[in-house]
Amino acid sequence: MKLFEDFTVKFGCNLSLIGKNIINKSGRIFLLNKNLLKYSKMNFLYAGLYLGKIKKDKIFPSLYLLSILSKIKSNKVIVDDKAAWLVICGRDIFGERILKVEGSTKKGNLVLVLNTYDECLGYGKIIHDLDKKPKQNEVFIENLLDIGDFLRRES
Repeated sequence: MKLFEDFTVKFGCNLSLIGKNIINKSGRIFLLNKNLLKYSKMNFLYAGLYLGKIKKDKIFPSLYLLSILSKIKSNKVIVDDKAAWLVICGRDIFGERILKVEGSTKKGNLVLVLNTYDECLGYGKIIHDLDKKPKQNEVFIENLLDIGDFLRRES
């Protein structure tokens, strides 16, 4: 599970999964409680909390994992209501729509995107240092995954 730990470090947090009830089933990663752990050797499609998948040494996190990361110390931004809606629609984030920044502000880092209700909407990559003054309609965060992704894939 080192790959997952390395992924969380990119958000400026330390979520240690060593010693936890983590199961890798064909590249899909699950967090199981102690009651479900006894069934881990069985063939199952889904069990416990789905954390994401690993494909060719690349992490595809679940929204559950992002939500867990948003509850601990990590790089995150809180955006206004208009930006929150645009994020859900798959759009990038303009600098003037960022209300608050926690953690790193440096270009290239990953950041969790939260709305004003402290709900994790997804994550993105910082493309301009967040401590600089934004110009009108200048994209500061590239959207990498958001909660609207599942619905967009359905159509």
